[in-house]
Amino acid sequence: MEITIKESTMVSPAEDTPKTSLWVSNMDLVMTRYHISTVYFYKPNGSSNFFDAKVLKEALSKILVPFYPIAGRLGYDEYGRLEIVCNAKGVLFTEAETTSVVDDLVKDFSDGSKVVTTFKCGGISLVVSLQHTLADGPSALHFINSWADTARGLSPGIASFLDRTLLRARDTPTPRFRHVEFEPSPSLKTISEPESQLSPKPSIVSVFKITADQVKALKAKVNENSNNTKYSTYSILAAHIWRCATKARDLSEGQELRLTIPIDGRTRLCPPLPPGYFGNVIFFAAADVIAGDLQSEPFIDTVKKIHEILNEMNDEYLRSGIDYIEKTRDVKTCHARTTNYAVPEP
Repeated sequence: MEITIKESTMVSPAEDTPKTSLWVSNMDLVMTRYHISTVYFYKPNGSSNFFDAKVLKEALSKILVPFYPIAGRLGYDEYGRLEIVCNAKGVLFTEAETTSVVDDLVKDFSDGSKVVTTFKCGGISLVVSLQHTLADGPSALHFINSWADTARGLSPGIASFLDRTLLRARDTPTPRFRHVEFEPSPSLKTISEPESQLSPKPSIVSVFKITADQVKALKAKVNENSNNTKYSTYSILAAHIWRCATKARDLSEGQELRLTIPIDGRTRLCPPLPPGYFGNVIFFAAADVIAGDLQSEPFIDTVKKIHEILNEMNDEYLRSGIDYIEKTRDVKTCHARTTNYAVPEP
């Protein structure tokens, strides 16, 4: 797939914004420092100003005023703690085009901040890349929706809330729980094999569709032994996929496993964070098991494990996690232990 860059420009806030340094919370610090890219595809709608680059850039410049940290840069304070330097240097906006059509499979995207690609068929792809220290998924989506509202001439539905001190550790940091999510992940136990088989096996990427009927069957299986406890679809599917993945990996029965689930803490904290809170509020629920136990236990027991760790993610546990990070000498040891996560459990 050939892509031609038409123009790259820096877009700055349309008005003066505070020149300051923004304190970042412990939940920002534990996020791995890389850009998260999301891509959106749109087929042409016949409009003469369909995804007009000038309109997008003007709207971006306007929305960078209330979301001014996005136009800043990462830096360090006098104590060596990471911070966001709000200096209005702007974001990169790139326009590109390709001879391909929207229906072509697109696999690779660069870490450009904002990339708008025009397809031969008239369709558009919009790629938005944000540094993870700056925002998590819900915050990134809040920004994108606000940008879209501004491009349509509307006022954003939810104002941005930039004060991250709401997630400051307590005056006397007091972790009250064991935080498995911050402990080193279990190491893989290798099985002795002939030298000829030591080379890595080729991996295969597949998408497995779970139908509505299959979900219904899994729920019916759980309900047989639920004792009137209501289990979420999320817990049931997570348990099913975890067991299937463990079986497919053909692990030794004594292999230690960890399931890590990202949790959006916005509504789990007490009081809940403001709707427009802009930053990272992703916590992690974790459960450790032995592969053999996971494979042999009843399905309902696996569902219960996941149900229980999700229920434990209340205000006290989340505040304890923030305090745990505060008392950790090297915050890097608390970085997210895995690299791929699905949609957070709310």
